[in-house]
Amino acid sequence: MSREYPPRPIVGIGAVVLHGADVLLIRRGKPPRQGDWSLPGGAQKLGETVIEAAHREIREEAGCDIEVLELLDVIDSIRHDADGRVQYHYTLVDVLAVAKSRNLRAGGDAAEASWFGRDQVAAMDLWSETRRMIELGYARREAAQRSRKASLIEE
Repeated sequence: MSREYPPRPIVGIGAVVLHGADVLLIRRGKPPRQGDWSLPGGAQKLGETVIEAAHREIREEAGCDIEVLELLDVIDSIRHDADGRVQYHYTLVDVLAVAKSRNLRAGGDAAEASWFGRDQVAAMDLWSETRRMIELGYARREAAQRSRKASLIEE
């Protein structure tokens, strides 16, 4: 099925991958958003779970292994052409993950892969949903850390 002018939405899997205080971003090598920095991810394959797709896509695009922590959100990305026809339609399922190492190797649809600090991300020209997912990822990780600390105090 063609990704451009598809007969139905394409399910895409993305990941907010954190390592310490940094987040993983890739520079997209193909449309849509070619040349933009983005969360790593791609189309889910038939017979593949969301978690399996996240692992595969991060390995392909960034060359690193991850541990998926939780589902973050589902986003619709719909682009129309000049005539109003749907040119691209993705249903994006984003997960929160942590990288098992900082080693990266861009591949697949990614022209580059790099770690960025939270302050660097704030200064970047990112799609608003990418920025929202990154902030949600940091917030969820911080909430989980607070919860773990509270549990330890109670013990």
